[in-house]
Amino acid sequence: MGAIKGKHLSELIKVQILTLIDTSQDQGVTIQRACSVLLISYRRVMRWKGIARSGLALTDHKPGPTEALHRLLWDEIEQVKQMASQEAYADLSHRILAVTAWDQGLFHVCFSSVYRILKSSHMMGMRAPGRHHNGRSVAPFRKEITGPNQRWCWDVSYLPTRVRGIFLYFYLLLDEFSRKALQWRISWQHTAAEGGLLIEGALGDENILDLPESQRPEILSDRGRQMKAKSIKRLCEDHQMPQMFARPRTPNDNPFAESFFSTVKRAPQYPGFFVDDQQAKEYMCKYIDWYNHEHYHSAIDYVTPQQAHLGLRETIVERRNHDKQIQRVRRRRINQQIIINPLTKI
Repeated sequence: MGAIKGKHLSELIKVQILTLIDTSQDQGVTIQRACSVLLISYRRVMRWKGIARSGLALTDHKPGPTEALHRLLWDEIEQVKQMASQEAYADLSHRILAVTAWDQGLFHVCFSSVYRILKSSHMMGMRAPGRHHNGRSVAPFRKEITGPNQRWCWDVSYLPTRVRGIFLYFYLLLDEFSRKALQWRISWQHTAAEGGLLIEGALGDENILDLPESQRPEILSDRGRQMKAKSIKRLCEDHQMPQMFARPRTPNDNPFAESFFSTVKRAPQYPGFFVDDQQAKEYMCKYIDWYNHEHYHSAIDYVTPQQAHLGLRETIVERRNHDKQIQRVRRRRINQQIIINPLTKI
């Protein structure tokens, strides 16, 4: 068999070794001599004997404590369940639910812990229609951007009306760094003129013309005839803003605008169709205000697009991490006290 030192032994083999050593003792062989012949540590055998005398099994267990000292507290678990059961948060994913709680100071629990709590309570599931992303998309090469107003992307989406085959057109201009919706329009017409008004509106709101020409944003769009129209090209050239175009039949080249349209149309409150442009404008006005100022965006560390656009992203993330670390230390302190004195009331 060779030396037993360092080998993992099953409970059955341990029992057989102890039986063999006990039999050897009856024949006058000492435990130390039997251990030397079997090439096994004397202390290891004595430890097994002590465990057997206590009536415990000789099965190996994982080293260390059975529960982590930083495990969640009972009140934290209840707070997660209570928040998730409220109607106001019923449509939030477990990640957005956690971020919302962090910023409101309700609890500081990581994404995976919130997921496990909700799953064990049968509170997880698809919260909106639609399919999962296939994950096979490859983003086109882009130069690195480090702040807002360095690259804009814009696109147009169809909004159904009550009349079959008649659509409204939703124009959107998005900042790629902060994901903020800088400008939007609702129109009955799909024209380059509407696109020009969209870009001009963003130029004024973001004070782009006050920037040096080398610091003005580049503009990414699809290859539709409205996007490649001479009026749009001339507008970009006059203001020294380079134009970029997505490849034909490749929506992943302009993924951020496409993703925004998907987010809009999968929202629980989305009506599905609009009576007229006025109803569409009222809905989009409320939705985009919520999106810019309240929506925790997963692609920008779960801050709102407005916070990212103002340069507050790093500060907010650091504050959240600090709060979570404080709560982790508190859990360890409380759980250690419980281990030392189980009757202690915390």
